This record gives sequence, structure tokens and C-alpha cells, in this order.
Amino acid sequence: LRNSKDESLWCLLPPSKEDLSQISLLGVKYLDKQIENAISGVKEMKTVMERSGDDHNKFLSALEKTKQQKEDALKAAQEMETKLSEEQEVCNGTMQSLWEECKPCLKNTCIKYYSRTCSSGAGLIGRQLEEVLNRTSPFSIWINGENMDVLEREDQEQSQRFQNLEERYSDVADGVDSIFMDSLRVFDHMRSLNPPMFSSPFHMPSIWGHSERANERAEMAETGEVRSRVVRSPLKDPDFHGFHNMFAPMMDMARNIFGSMGPVMDADANFDINPSEEGSVNEDVVLTKPSGMTCREIRRNSAGCIKLRGECEKCVAIQDIDCSGKKPLAGPLKKDLEQALAMAEKFTQEYSKQLRKFEEQMSNTSSLLDLFSKQFGWVSALANNTNNKDEIFKIETVMSKDTEDPEKPGDTNVSVQLFDNPAMTFSVPGDIPWNDPKFSEMVAQQALDLYKQTTVVVK
Repeated sequence: LRNSKDESLWCLLPPSKEDLSQISLLGVKYLDKQIENAISGVKEMKTVMERSGDDHNKFLSALEKTKQQKEDALKAAQEMETKLSEEQEVCNGTMQSLWEECKPCLKNTCIKYYSRTCSSGAGLIGRQLEEVLNRTSPFSIWINGENMDVLEREDQEQSQRFQNLEERYSDVADGVDSIFMDSLRVFDHMRSLNPPMFSSPFHMPSIWGHSERANERAEMAETGEVRSRVVRSPLKDPDFHGFHNMFAPMMDMARNIFGSMGPVMDADANFDINPSEEGSVNEDVVLTKPSGMTCREIRRNSAGCIKLRGECEKCVAIQDIDCSGKKPLAGPLKKDLEQALAMAEKFTQEYSKQLRKFEEQMSNTSSLLDLFSKQFGWVSALANNTNNKDEIFKIETVMSKDTEDPEKPGDTNVSVQLFDNPAMTFSVPGDIPWNDPKFSEMVAQQALDLYKQTTVVVK
């Protein structure tokens, strides 16, 4: 200590080289604890992903079972539809003649009802319905149940959606695995520098968890295979915006796909879907019966207009047509087809529910993973920044500013070397002198905070 000119002010002498070494050592011990805590957090992050993997396998099993049931029902419906088509071929000329008069009536009737209630888009509805009717067989308008084309299209969309979901899941799993692998490399390095600090509770086998895959990785670690593997943490990727963001575009896609299914989906499909540019009002107003559909539903699935078939005389005549003494729409094949369509629709709904449930669970899980990543993921970035064999933290200079008021000490400027990064200089509040143990912790924490800001990519 030295006395000032008026002997009323006292200030601390700058630390010597030995003092700097001692306060640096205290900072190292503090950082050791921070790194140890972060590695524990990353381990918990990996545990969350492993538990999600168990749920993932259960979903895959349930989806496969429902998919098979759906495909069996669709196949049965296709067979029934083929048989029904064969029965009406004997009177195809008459049937087709009625159908050509039925189609424009259906189109005009739908546009009329739609225009009375809905704000806009009638022209588009008319064109869409015309395309649907040109792909539809005459007798099918009297078959109760979802249109076969709609079910087959939804089957294709569900398959694509499942594939996309699986790809995103794999990306998340690989990302978590990479962060964990990098953290393990840091753990190994820190343990080599400071064995007493990192000897427990991070014994090599326990950090991997207890799953079969974890046991394999523990064996790889013991043989040194893990250390030789090159991995890249997603936190280093400037295009990485978090695990949850990887599922956000899919949730938006789900709203569009499930919303477009119209009557195929049940009331459980509770998505907050914004109306399209066409028709911003009266979206949920039910059209005049017998349609029973809303403006939004009709615009998404104009085939719903077929429910207006009873309004057109020529359409009604189709169901009563006599084909050489047989009435195809009055026989057992119609009932069989409707039952098959009902089963196909049931399993289509069930498959969609299962996809949504898994996606929602992964959305929640990815949000939790992001919390872990933001709090602890920084430690994985040290994998390529801890090559210094001697020390990870060193306080190089400490400069305290004198003030006339001892009650308000000036800030302390410090120059710090952290990991393998260039030296950084910053100020810390001067109310804690450098010989106070808390000073080392404050400097180490501020240096660590600056390191996170400049090194780790966090969105």
C-alpha cells in the first residue's frame, strides 16, 4: 500500500508477476467449474435426445401399422370402384350423356351458392371443380365418403411429409451428437490439464448414458476412435438458427396440408390457419344446405360441391339408371365401396394425427434442446480452442485508476488471455480490489461472456 500526498487516500499497488499468476490461477479454478457445469448440461441435453429417440421408435412402429391399414383399405376401395365401373360399362353411353349435362349444372349450382355467402373466389372455385369433375366417374358422385382421388393424393402427401419429418429428426439428432462429441473432447483436454478437477463425476463410461448406442460410443471412446472422428457442431454454422427453427417450417407446412384436406380431417385438426388472399370474410359461414361446408373448406376442396348433386336433375338420374336390368348404385358393390372408403378415411385421419403428435413432440423437444444449447452449448466450441498445453486463462495486466473519492473507486482495466483466442482488454468495476478472490471470478466470467459473444454462433 502507498499513501497519497494528503495521506487521506490509499490505493492498492499494481499486482506483481507473482500476484498475476495467483489471481490467474483462481480464475482458472473458476473457469474449470463453469466448463464442468456446461459439460454436465450438454450431457443432459444428450439424455433428452436419447429419450426422444425412444419415443421416436414408438411413433415409427405406430405409423407403420396405421400406414399398412390405410393402404389395405385404399386397395380394397380401388378394387370395389373398379368392379362398380365394370357394371356400368354396359350402359356407358347413357351414363355419359347424363354426366355431360350433370357436370355444368353442378358447377353453376356450386358457384351460385358460393357467391351468395362468400366474399370472393367463385371463378377459381368453378375452374377447380371443373377439373375435379373431369377426373371423376359419373357414378362416384353418389358414393358416400371421401373422393378416391383426394385420399390417394393425401396418401402421397403424407408419405412425403413423413420423409421430411424423418430427415429433420436425423438432422437434430446429428446436431446434438456433434455438440456432445465436441464437449467430450473438451472434457478430455481439461482432464489432462487438471486431473483432480475433472476426475469425477465424469468417468468416461458414465458420460455416455445407458442405451445400447451409448455403450457402443463408450467403447469407441476407450479405444480412441471418438477422438479421431471429425465432427462439426451446428453452433459453428452461421445458418443454424436453433433446433426448434428446424421444425417451424414443417409446422407451417402442416397447417397448409391438413387444412387443404377439408372434410377428410376431423375436428381435432385444430390449426390456426390464416385465410388466403381470396376471401377474407365469411370464411367460416356454412353455405346453404345440402353442402354444409364453409367458404374456406370449399375453396380448399372444391370437390365438396359434389354434395350439391341433388340440386341437379341429370345428376339425380344417374343413380337410377338401369344397366341391362342392373342398377349399379343400388347393389351391394356400392355399400362395399362406401365401407372401404370409410376405413381408408379413418386410417388417413389416424395417420395424420400420429404425424402431428410426433411433430408437436419434436417441436417441444427441440425448444428444450435450444434452452440447453444456449446455456451450455458454448463449451463445445472450445474443442478447437483448447490446444494450449499450459494454461487456459491468464490475466496479463491489471491497471487501477486512482480517484479522489475512496468511496467511488475507478474502473480497473484488465488484459486477459482466454483459451487460444487473442488477448482481450476490458474494464471491470473498481469496487472490488484485485487482491480480493472475487476479482478473479469477475474477470474470468466477463472474459467468458465476451468469448461466447465473439466465438459461438447463437441465434
